[in-house]
Amino acid sequence: MEKSNSPQPPDASSLQAPVARLLRPLVRLFIRCGVTFPALCDLLRELYVNVAEYDFALSDKEQTDSRVSLLTGIHRKEVRRLRGAGAPVRLVPASVSRASMIVARWIAAPEFVDAHGAPLPLRRAGDPGDGPTFEDLVESVTRDVRPRAILDEWMDRGIAEIDANGRICLAEAAFAPRPGDDRQLYYFGRNLHDHVAAAVDNILAAKPRFFERGVHYEGISRELAQRMEARSRQLAMEALTTANREAQAAYAADPGGEWRWNFGLYIFSENEEKSAQGEAEAMPAKPADGAEK
Repeated sequence: MEKSNSPQPPDASSLQAPVARLLRPLVRLFIRCGVTFPALCDLLRELYVNVAEYDFALSDKEQTDSRVSLLTGIHRKEVRRLRGAGAPVRLVPASVSRASMIVARWIAAPEFVDAHGAPLPLRRAGDPGDGPTFEDLVESVTRDVRPRAILDEWMDRGIAEIDANGRICLAEAAFAPRPGDDRQLYYFGRNLHDHVAAAVDNILAAKPRFFERGVHYEGISRELAQRMEARSRQLAMEALTTANREAQAAYAADPGGEWRWNFGLYIFSENEEKSAQGEAEAMPAKPADGAEK
């Protein structure tokens, strides 16, 4: 049997502290939203069986209930009941996919941005000789939905707004969905999944494949934290806008395939003293210097 080049995974006990820290904000969300512990256990049970069934299948053998039970510690009768279930983690709501594609084009395609790369205010419709319109934008992405229907939806969600001249403008909500709507929840799952998946892959691989780093400073003043948060937002938007512009230009000539790519950034700051009150037992505080992770 050929030996794997992958390193030995960490011992289960060494994962408890980082996993406790990882799950803490999620548990706070679960409790706030009414997701009870038994309900979460049911979901985890399904996911354990689903991951063991598909991600740990042997290439030369049929995956059995007994092996899934051995891998997960879940009783074989439960495994038999749950096999083939699993949560739908990769479904993209149509409205989310459509909106993201139109917004991405509005902030990247040369005909829809100004000399500084900012999205142009657009007329609803009209003579193309007078400049691009919202109708042109929507129809450059999809003809399955009328531009008026999309505009009505976007106005309701705060994605678009009308300026004093009656032109349609892209609102801040296009980049930061309002709390709890389907776009925010979709990207909550997608972006956290991709960040965690990249980190897990780096832990299990012989050589880290994905770029997953952060700049962090501890023991600083509130004023410096706020100043660096504002500066980080500026840098992050510049990076995201540049990446989107290049991807949008390349997308037109791409033949298509089965791969996907995600480039994301996050910024976070908190009062360490308040946070440490809840985390002290699960994650003892350690001194850290300002450095790149």
